[in-house]
Formats: sequence, C-alpha cells, structure tokens
Amino acid sequence: MSEATELWLDGRKTVPTDSQTLSSLSRRSFLRRSAFTMAAAAAGPALLTACGSDAAGSADGQKVTFLSYLPLETLSLAPELLAVAGGHFARHGLDVTLQPVKGSPQAMQTLLAGSGIVTRLGQIDVMTAVAETGQPFVDIGTLTRGSSLRFVYSKRNRTLAKPEDFIGQTMGVPSEGGTSDKVVSLVLANAGIDPKQTKRQVVGLTPGTFNLVQQGRIAGYVVSIDTANAVLAQNDDAGVYDPGQIVKSDSQVYVATKDGIQKNAETLKAFMAGIKDAVAAMVADNALDDTIKQLRSKYHFGTLDDDKVAKASLTTMRDLWTGADASKPLLVTDKTAWTAGYTELTTAGLAKTGGDAASWIDNSLLPGRPS
Repeated sequence: MSEATELWLDGRKTVPTDSQTLSSLSRRSFLRRSAFTMAAAAAGPALLTACGSDAAGSADGQKVTFLSYLPLETLSLAPELLAVAGGHFARHGLDVTLQPVKGSPQAMQTLLAGSGIVTRLGQIDVMTAVAETGQPFVDIGTLTRGSSLRFVYSKRNRTLAKPEDFIGQTMGVPSEGGTSDKVVSLVLANAGIDPKQTKRQVVGLTPGTFNLVQQGRIAGYVVSIDTANAVLAQNDDAGVYDPGQIVKSDSQVYVATKDGIQKNAETLKAFMAGIKDAVAAMVADNALDDTIKQLRSKYHFGTLDDDKVAKASLTTMRDLWTGADASKPLLVTDKTAWTAGYTELTTAGLAKTGGDAASWIDNSLLPGRPS
C-alpha cells in the first residue's frame, strides 16, 4: 500500500491521529474548505505540472487531461488505469494524462478553471456543489451503482451490521466533513437515527490503523474497497460493513462542465468510449488475470501487486459497475436512482432543497446513446 493511497481518501488529506474528534459541519463547509484551492486551480498548467502526471502511450493522439481526486496508486482508479495501460484511450484517438489533484474540491475548481475537461467525483459532492451554489457540473456517466466505501471493524469487540450498532460508538474517518463522514451520517439518518449519536474521529487510512479498532479506541473506520480487503487479508478478526446496503447516493460519476460539454463534446465522447471499453474488458475477464497483467505492465502498488487482494477488490468493483447485472448498459445514469439520491441528501440535511437533479445528468456522450 503506497503512502499516497493511505493518506488520501475523499480527496482530503488524512491526519494520522487518534485524538481529534470531528465537529459538526454545515452544507457550506465544502465552499469554505475549497476556497483556498481557487488560486492554485487558476494556475492551470503550472498546477498540473507540479502535481505530476501519467501520459498514455499514443504520442499522436489528442491530448486530454483527466483530473483524479484519487491518487493513482489505488484499484479504485482501475477503469482509468486500464484505459491507459490497455490502450483503450489510444484506440479512440486520445493521449490521456491521469492527473492527480488534492481532492474533490480541487478537482472541481481545476475543472472550472479549464485545466482539464473531465473528472470523476462522488455523487454526494457533485449534488452538494450544484444544489448549494449552482455550479455548472454535469454527470456524464455513472461508474459505480453502489458505495465504493467500506467500514472495517473487529469482530472480537463488536459487530457493525446494522445502523443501530453504531449508536454511541466512534467511527474513524479520513477527514472532517468529507464523503466518508457524510456516508456515516446517511447510514444513521436513513434509519431514523440522529447522526450525532455516532462520534467521528480523524484517523490514518493504513491497514495498520486497524490496531486502534482492535484496542477498542474506535469502533471501526472508513476505507476504500482495496484497503478493506488488505485489512481482511491481514487480520482474522476483521469484519466489513457495506454502507451501500443503506445509502443510495454514494455513487461515483464522471463529471464535465456545461461549457466543457459544448466545447469538447466529441473528445468527451471518445474519453467515455475508452472508459466503457476498459470496464467492459474487466467485466468480460472473469478470472481477471489479463486485467491484472495489463495493469501491472505499467503500474505497481500494494493492493495491485497482491493477487488475492487485487482479485477480491476488482471482483467487488465489477459488481458495482454492473449493478450485479451485466445485461444493464455500462455507465448509463439511471434518472430514478440519481434523483432518489438527491432526495436522500436533502432529507438528511446534507444538500440544499429545490434543485432539479434530473437536469444535472447527460447520457448523450456515452457510446450508442442518442445525442
């Protein structure tokens, strides 16, 4: 597991301490936290150069920058990594740079600044930003049809199997007010439980943080799927809770701006075609051997280099991409599910009411969809 993977989730830097309790944040906390990134985002190419990059193999293709709020060293980014390593972008005439930026707020601001034309974000962050301030973000394709977060706990101490089990407990999260924090709140709110009945504590995201769980200092903590599988592989007492059993709005979506869609429609179509080809290849690769071989031809990090963890993680993610039904069209945003997610967020007080969520999606850039 790389340090980058361990220190960044929800796109916000983790403070590896077990003593900081989270304060209650308003819907406007996103705007306050992201304000400091505006100047950096406006720097455009200078910011991108400073952050580092990973270019595709086609020197003759049209250059495109994908803004990733995740570090490149995580299997959560498998579709983009395979689209580069497997040549899927190149076959659609693109030379794609996967550009990590420091979190969802910076990804949004950099997208607005025009330093990239597409990013991938959590539905929660997109809806919060659009509903609160009318930001011109559009969901152009849904990757995951469920939560890509997991809560890990020790079965020797307690079982976290239902919302009621979280009452009076302390959950570790990577950052104040981030997606993980909000997902914990949604698990409780959807069961009619006041989210304040579960305390939050900022912790590190390494598998080693599980020691705090075993010691009873926290009930569990929120991690990515591949980190959860690493914890399971290393600890016989580890248990995992999937918040997607309760939460509707924790999907992952590809995002462009309204202006960007007007200016770059054909390029965005090619990008989404490359992503679809990569996802389809992983769905068709039942054993995942070819997928892992192609990824390792270009990338190396802890959860990818461990066969057991890599296959378990990609299998789970594949079910999220297909909704456990491979007959459904990949990447298409279901309007009913999307708007239900917005209702969930407004009911829980995490997003401003009155928005027209159905107008925030555009499936026309996906292969085979009407323009």
